[in-house]
Amino acid sequence: MLFKLLVILHTLGATVWTGGHLVLAVTVLPAALQHRDPDRIHAFEEHFEGFGLAALLLQTLSGLWLTWIYFPGFQNFLAFQSYLSIYIAVKLSLLVGTVALALHARFFIIPKLTKETLNELAFHIIGVTTLAISFVVMGVGIRLGGLT
Repeated sequence: MLFKLLVILHTLGATVWTGGHLVLAVTVLPAALQHRDPDRIHAFEEHFEGFGLAALLLQTLSGLWLTWIYFPGFQNFLAFQSYLSIYIAVKLSLLVGTVALALHARFFIIPKLTKETLNELAFHIIGVTTLAISFVVMGVGIRLGGLT
């Protein structure tokens, strides 16, 4: 029962995180770029940031717990001896990339966001969205026993 609950929570976190970034990348960002209006990004972030970060935290915690279940004591979970350990390693790499992009955007781009720096933020948004989609693909691969 715990395993199923963790998978559900992990999936809900992924839904919020990935869905929110898809909305941002596909609807909000193009309008902001077209009108050169950074306030559109600020307005979206104002409503999504807390919820989105909570979803990412939920994914991270539930993902680590699921990893513990698959590899008790985290033994050999990065041994690359099975599709599962490979997919988990990829997901951890995606998490590191996501956190790096998010921190850089949050502390170096968003505070100084203007019409002139909007394109720089656009690259971050597209990057985080791509990583989020990759998280989903890897997660589906884990549940389906690999994607090959």
